[in-house]
Amino acid sequence: MSLLKCSQMLVNRGSRLRCLCSCVVYSSRGRRAGWRTLTGHTSLKFANITQVQHWGTVAPTRFYHSDLEDLYKTESVQRYLQQLMEEYRDVRKKLQYAHLSETDRKVLIKKRAELLPLAIVFDTIEQTLKDLEEVLSLLHSSAGTKDEDEQLTQLLKEEEVQISRKILDLREDLIKALIPTDPLDASNILLEVVSGRTTGGDICQQFTREMFDMYQGFASYMNWDFEIFNYTTAEYGGLHHAAVRIAGENVYRHVKHEGGTHRVQRIPEVGLSSRMQRIHTGTMTVIVLPQPVEFDVQIDQKDLRIDTFRSRGAGGQSVNTTDSAVRIVHLPTGITAECQQSRSQLKNRDTAMGVLKARIYQSIMGKDTEQRDSARKQQLGTRSQSERIRTYNFSQDRVTDHRTGYVTRDIKEFMKGGEALHDLISDVREHAEREALLELVESSRLKPPESGQSAH
Repeated sequence: MSLLKCSQMLVNRGSRLRCLCSCVVYSSRGRRAGWRTLTGHTSLKFANITQVQHWGTVAPTRFYHSDLEDLYKTESVQRYLQQLMEEYRDVRKKLQYAHLSETDRKVLIKKRAELLPLAIVFDTIEQTLKDLEEVLSLLHSSAGTKDEDEQLTQLLKEEEVQISRKILDLREDLIKALIPTDPLDASNILLEVVSGRTTGGDICQQFTREMFDMYQGFASYMNWDFEIFNYTTAEYGGLHHAAVRIAGENVYRHVKHEGGTHRVQRIPEVGLSSRMQRIHTGTMTVIVLPQPVEFDVQIDQKDLRIDTFRSRGAGGQSVNTTDSAVRIVHLPTGITAECQQSRSQLKNRDTAMGVLKARIYQSIMGKDTEQRDSARKQQLGTRSQSERIRTYNFSQDRVTDHRTGYVTRDIKEFMKGGEALHDLISDVREHAEREALLELVESSRLKPPESGQSAH
């Protein structure tokens, strides 16, 4: 085979690959850099991907790309993929039946539309694997030759690396397409920070203020709006409680896993605890409630108790000399909301009503009584150290998330709410998404086939 002929064949194959991959719905472009080197891809029929390790990059903290590849090769995920592809082929076959009722046809068309993006990526992977096999076959046949075939061998090796990388990208796209989506991910949120009840209250209150500042910094980093609803200060520059509305792109998707108990370990610089000059431990709680763009909670005015009082928060004498602060209690549920930020009682009342509706909305999202009240109560918990999701150890300059084992240093930089916090939040979110996919795969294995569908 001449060099010219083989080169032309590679060009044609590359064009075909680009055409196939341009059909993929779930694009892999836009991913953040910093994944670890991908190695050891030698399972099942993908054992021929041998050059992948040469193009990976090493990262100190982010491993999502490699984790997705490992997840793709999991037996349960492979079985689930085959099940979905069989279901897709079954739906396409049934749509050809002439005797289908209009109702059945609409159901099948909808199902086909749901499965089509997955089928496109799956078929593209299959075709790309065939292209890789052809390249490897040519490499094998050209082994041992010299002269002009050395140039051909180099071209084939470069093509092998490109195709191998494309296969990994497509697998990643496929796994991301399988991850269950949360319909509330695009929602704005109501975020609350609450000082803990542990010994050394000034430690908890100071840490609560720092956490509030951290999330305000994160909102700025993400270009989100940050609107304060309530801000109740404490002694020594601390904070008892604050509630804010954060609005922007996919706020709930990024912040929803921040809810829970956060623990601090440090030698206090101010307050009563600072006199003892030893490491103290305290806690605070973060509560995250989604505020969907469109939600309507009907509240009967007779079910409300509205109290007014003088603001206890920051704002100066002009705020504190009038009863402008408002607290609203929903009597049937006991859910409470308050606002004291504005000098206008009417504005504070409107804001508190918005907070109340968000909490009531969250409380009715579940399927039963326990679920209806779980979102806020589970995050609030008892505020004890045993329920912590993250520890901020100032003495050792370390932040540890106990759900994933993620560790980061330079705690002062972390508390600014910039890139370091973003990386940790991304790691927790990606871990939760992988867990959600595995749970979906397991539940699909146990779920009986739907009526009228063939069992797979």
